[in-house]
Amino acid sequence: MSADETGKAPHKRPFKPKGMSIKTRIFFTLVAGVARPAMNVLIGKQWHGLEKLPRDEGFIVVPNHCTEIDPIVVGHLLYNQNIMPHFLAKDGLFNIPVVGTALRGAQQIPVERSGAGAGKSLVAAQTVLDGGGAVVIYPEGTLTRDPELWPMKGRTGAARLALGTSAKVIPVVHWGAQEVFPRYGKGFKIFPRKRVKVVVGDPIDLSEFHGRSGDKATLEAMTEIIMVAITEMLEELRGTKAPAVRWDPAAHQQSSHGRFVERGSANNGKTTETSTDTEPDAGATETGDLT
Repeated sequence: MSADETGKAPHKRPFKPKGMSIKTRIFFTLVAGVARPAMNVLIGKQWHGLEKLPRDEGFIVVPNHCTEIDPIVVGHLLYNQNIMPHFLAKDGLFNIPVVGTALRGAQQIPVERSGAGAGKSLVAAQTVLDGGGAVVIYPEGTLTRDPELWPMKGRTGAARLALGTSAKVIPVVHWGAQEVFPRYGKGFKIFPRKRVKVVVGDPIDLSEFHGRSGDKATLEAMTEIIMVAITEMLEELRGTKAPAVRWDPAAHQQSSHGRFVERGSANNGKTTETSTDTEPDAGATETGDLT
């Protein structure tokens, strides 16, 4: 099932998550009232596979991550299907005026960089899932470092959440948002109007891991299956093959989180790392129990 420019799927069954307060619904409505019109002006959208979104249970969404506006793209799709998206986001974002208020009001889930509070994030995510909501977690943990924006080596946060909850894991891939707001860009590229395609995939089969302990080998194996599913879907969407070897930041002397900038010819083609923690990649999974 595909959606047209309105983003509405035919015969869509409305789904209202259990346990969501009136206050939270109001916040979602207010945020969506600003974000949706803006996105409709900036981009044309094509949504495919909407019928694969669960309608009667909580589930985990695992998208690719190539630009800062990805959470808006994915959140827009989910919200238009009457599914409230709950992102795992860096705790620092909750301290930003206005942004923090909106995140807290919409019951988004903070992740502490230090790792000490990572367990709280899992508990909060479990609560959302138990209430029939959707938890969005980026398995890469941050914006991809791959030069061609292919999914890079995954981190184990999504796998850990899936193993601990047995919730369905739904892959979602998109392409085109990076034309509107390039990775680490300083502004939107409005003209000509861009088109963003988003595809929802079938639930990822992780049944072989049910009942296992969350040891490193298990979580890494689950993560690899998740990354393979996302990469294969993105290959089909982009119409080309991903590199045979997935990009590994460690192998390229890159940090696992934070902003990095490609300086191009200004720096002899080298990539420069920065240690700032201002990268607004909602869904980060870089700490403690989540990695």
